[in-house]
Amino acid sequence: MDISKFHGVMPAMATPFKSNHELDADRIPELIEGYIAAGVHGISVAGSQGEFFSLDMEEHLLLLEKTIEATDGRVPVYAGTGGVTTRQAIELTRAAESMGADLALIITPYFVQPSQEELIEHYTSVARATRLPVMLYNNPPRTSVNVLPRTLARCMSAAENIAGIKDSAGDLTQSIEFQLLAPRPALLFSGRDTIALAMMRHGAQGTISPAANVFPELMVAMYEACRSGDHDAALRISNIFAPLRAAWALGSFPVVIKEAMALAGRGAGPARPPIMPLTEQARAEVEAVVSRIAMLASKEHTGAHAQAD
Repeated sequence: MDISKFHGVMPAMATPFKSNHELDADRIPELIEGYIAAGVHGISVAGSQGEFFSLDMEEHLLLLEKTIEATDGRVPVYAGTGGVTTRQAIELTRAAESMGADLALIITPYFVQPSQEELIEHYTSVARATRLPVMLYNNPPRTSVNVLPRTLARCMSAAENIAGIKDSAGDLTQSIEFQLLAPRPALLFSGRDTIALAMMRHGAQGTISPAANVFPELMVAMYEACRSGDHDAALRISNIFAPLRAAWALGSFPVVIKEAMALAGRGAGPARPPIMPLTEQARAEVEAVVSRIAMLASKEHTGAHAQAD
């Protein structure tokens, strides 16, 4: 299994909704064109930031279809195909494979809180049902389920198409151990913008980034600076992003990124109820954060061009 094409910056794409909260399928290609123009290396669709939990099966499949169609093979598509049951995850994964997805990104079952042994059985069952590379998605702040490093290692030993993990736990020690314990080279992607750079310095191939919905060019610049060895620039850019993650506290997940996108001219509509729009005060605070990041990003861009000249 060749995993070399899986690297870089993937926006954890926000699913666009209309003002009446219906899926805005026409907006999907527009968002993707903007991301690709910004230089992203892939598209992650139907993840947590994409409100997969609010989609019915028909919407989920349509979202995958439209994303794969709009991307048109220009960059890999990481298809979110997780479910609360193994049966549901297999159904979604097989559908994504038939549509032409490049990788299945499968969140841990949620609400039921499976044991590590049950996680191994879940992931190996899904992997054996598809030819796609399978990447585990660990997000314990949302699911209350944490994949342990030895669990990933056992999954990879049991199924050759289990390729690695997206880790949103925020625990750098655990992230490092995922790669150290893996029985063969493993994909490791950050799902937490504030430690994406640290994870990449420790061997992660890239980031599946909420903030890249808002500032994809800046996240790509951080990745490229890290990859080229310009660690001062990479750290400077990473610190520019930090206030956006802190601003998540101003509203219920995932509304802050959605409202930040609108403020940055990349609107994807509202979050689905019961998540409500930000209050006027909170929106003003987010606007201040977005404006400051945009200002610093502009300076970073100008400085980079001056050095190149």
